Amino acid sequence: MTIPKMILVGLLARFSSTALAFTLQNAEHGRLGNGKLFSSPESVVERNPSIMASEDWELDCYSRPVMVGGKKLWEVLITDSSGSFRLCETLPSNKVNSRELRRVIDDAIDDSEVKPNTIRFFRGAMFNMINIALSEVDVVAKPSRCTFALAQWLEERNRDIYPAMEGYRATMAGGTAKASFLDVRTPIKLPDALRGEKYAFVSLPLAEFLPGGGVTSENIGIGRICPVAPDLPADAFVQGIVILTNRADALASWLGGTELSGFNADLRKRTLVMETDIENQYLMAKLNDLQREEAAAFEEGKDTLNGLHFVSVQSDDDSDPSGFWLLREIPDGL
Repeated sequence: MTIPKMILVGLLARFSSTALAFTLQNAEHGRLGNGKLFSSPESVVERNPSIMASEDWELDCYSRPVMVGGKKLWEVLITDSSGSFRLCETLPSNKVNSRELRRVIDDAIDDSEVKPNTIRFFRGAMFNMINIALSEVDVVAKPSRCTFALAQWLEERNRDIYPAMEGYRATMAGGTAKASFLDVRTPIKLPDALRGEKYAFVSLPLAEFLPGGGVTSENIGIGRICPVAPDLPADAFVQGIVILTNRADALASWLGGTELSGFNADLRKRTLVMETDIENQYLMAKLNDLQREEAAAFEEGKDTLNGLHFVSVQSDDDSDPSGFWLLREIPDGL
């Protein structure tokens, strides 16, 4: 037994009334969150001993919306998937390179009691530099949008830290949301052996994913539960997708081997798309008129909860999940 049966009943009771078959297509000076002043370069680490450390780390190296001496502020941010620690180190603009980044990573590993097995990074613009730096570190480097703890930290810094810094430039903050009609990527068709037969848009109470709730990383089997922001309303419902297939175990295992980051319903193209890695897309289904309405509600629910949603893979509507993922769409402009 993975997820408690009472939760499954509640989930499946919200199945779409039209759970139809898939239609598949072939800074020099600043201030950190803890209030400590820093001068570049300097590393500041915050640790939370009440949270169990993870071997999965998340990393970002990028410029921030702050000008220092006429140059952009560059930072390296490192945390783990559980958020047990946060490391921020500023870099002089003339030392933004793979060698300096590797030094920061090596120092962080040396100072950590729990060494990383995997380091994820989501920023495609910095792919080459980060990949080179990690190639000489004894870890598995994973380009991935499953950097949920890092994304939450970046949102906090963009909201609370950078605007309070001298040299902050609001025009450099955030980014332009990517309009769907400008996305020229073509989703890849899932392998035949991994096709689902049916799917449904469903929902579960957010409370089920909070401390004391029925869904945890310990009882889902294959899958992953991303961190849930504490300020979300506990009485809200998380939107999700249930995939029904007689190849549930194979599909769940395959998904477990990918960097599954989220699902998007493209209402203009009438497609349901799965996102993995940094920019890979897989076509899951074509949407008819009624399904398009349900997909619109799915996307609206995601927006309400800052991108939070889930997917459950099952062999039928009476079975326990073969795989379950609570996911969060990484916001644009981080």
